Amino acid sequence: MAKAYTPGLKVLPRLREKSRRILPITGEVLVVQGQQVGARDVVARSLMPGDVVPVNVANMMSISAGDVPDCLFKKEGDYIESGELIGRSKGIFGFFQSDFKSPATGTIESISAVTGQMIVRGAPLAVEVTAFLSGTIVEVIPGEGVVVEAIVSLIQGIFGIGGEAHGPLRMICEKPDQEMTEDLIQPEHKGCVLVGGSRMTGAAAKRAIAVGAAGIISGGMDDQDLKEILGYDLGVAVTGSERIGTTLILTEGFGSIAMAQRTFTLFKSREGAETAIDGTTQIRAGVVRPVIAIPWPEGSNETANAMMQPTPSVLEVGGHVRIIRDPYFGAIGNVTDLPHELQGLDSGSKARVLKVKVTDGTEVVVPRANVELIEG
Repeated sequence: MAKAYTPGLKVLPRLREKSRRILPITGEVLVVQGQQVGARDVVARSLMPGDVVPVNVANMMSISAGDVPDCLFKKEGDYIESGELIGRSKGIFGFFQSDFKSPATGTIESISAVTGQMIVRGAPLAVEVTAFLSGTIVEVIPGEGVVVEAIVSLIQGIFGIGGEAHGPLRMICEKPDQEMTEDLIQPEHKGCVLVGGSRMTGAAAKRAIAVGAAGIISGGMDDQDLKEILGYDLGVAVTGSERIGTTLILTEGFGSIAMAQRTFTLFKSREGAETAIDGTTQIRAGVVRPVIAIPWPEGSNETANAMMQPTPSVLEVGGHVRIIRDPYFGAIGNVTDLPHELQGLDSGSKARVLKVKVTDGTEVVVPRANVELIEG
């Protein structure tokens, strides 16, 4: 039987997962190897330089650049606050003096008698990295971060927006093909990670944001609804930095697509558990997928009795796949053939392809690089 290897989206009930938690710049690691941590615990911290504010003192005081240093009460290295009186012009024979109040808070980095400018550096910005998963610190990387290990149920989505979030898992749809609508989302869902079924309506997403849900997960969504929520067309770069208040993850694709039964069943089996989610997505080179990780309680019998480890993603006839590029983006089906010969593409290049029978019964031919295996 023909086989090939391809990336796959994981839907695994039990997995020993390791998560690297790294600072963007060198800082301080706050935990030690072997320490137990909670998902929200800060494991590393650093300080980033504050914003720079240039202040044209000469113009603001109507004096020459060379007079600026003598007219200021403060010197380089001094801390100043917004609105604080820090200078006064000499005026004419002691008259017509003008006061100068700082327009910014921070530390004076430089005062120039050439340009007449003062540079104020804002307060350092604290950058903290949390554990993300409730688990054990298995490695400490001095000055950089840690590796956290936990036994989790792991589900990868196909697309998401918004960064990391945590909350108890709540099922709001009874079936994987049930549409997620706004009436299903209630005020008591504040802080929860909500799981729907098929299409998430734009009104439902807005309602989740309004009630303060930590996250919202469903099979699909119309791209127009997504545009309305964001207020702009989303490009193909990395997502995850959006600030909409709620992390949004699609498990199947765009459109009215039911959540895969195995994914829905896994979510339902872990309802009520504290859940960590991250909507960060990168579709091009260096693919990053949104992730839902649900740690198992320490010492759980179920955890000890059965453990799944990642295996190579083998693509073969009969395999369940999702198409991840246009013109069939988001379509799900089963592989019917893996031809060995290179075939010509519309672009004029040649590549190895496969045939997929999608859910509507149509058989399509796509490059092997355009599919992901749905694991589980």
